[in-house]
Amino acid sequence: MALPLSNGCTRLTLSPPARFRHRSTIFATLSPSRPDTVNWVEATSSFFDQDTRPIMLFDGVCNLCNGGVSFVRNVDRNRRIRFEALQSESGKKLLRRSGRAPDDISSVVLVEKDRSYIKSEAVLKIMEYLELPFPQLAFFLQFVPLFVRDFMYDNVANNRYAIFGYSDSCEI
Repeated sequence: MALPLSNGCTRLTLSPPARFRHRSTIFATLSPSRPDTVNWVEATSSFFDQDTRPIMLFDGVCNLCNGGVSFVRNVDRNRRIRFEALQSESGKKLLRRSGRAPDDISSVVLVEKDRSYIKSEAVLKIMEYLELPFPQLAFFLQFVPLFVRDFMYDNVANNRYAIFGYSDSCEI
């Protein structure tokens, strides 16, 4: 049973099974949850003032990620997507805007003016911005359950340095 006390602590009393006679009491301090004091959507709205194109956030030192960026750049002839490394200051701010930790480089992120996408959803959304046949391929891949797509994404992402290597600096 948990009982709040006046000093900000909570008293937990554990009732032992009937064959034991002693009782245990544990005191824990509960920290009030602090909301993020910065509204990251407003703080990063300037990224979309002059240019409303979405921003693809990627791991700037990952060879697989850099190859993906090069591929998207080559296929995106109309330049409908902008790019930013996750490790850059702008990338960290956009990660916060997307509800992610500023040091989280575990996923590609696509940031639109009103919404963000991560993992396999980001990949499918990026495909929608590209030339044919990628939007059609994205349409069919959306029928694969999200947990299956993200499982496959996570397996590649978690092993990307071991399989594809990394560079010392961001190429873009």
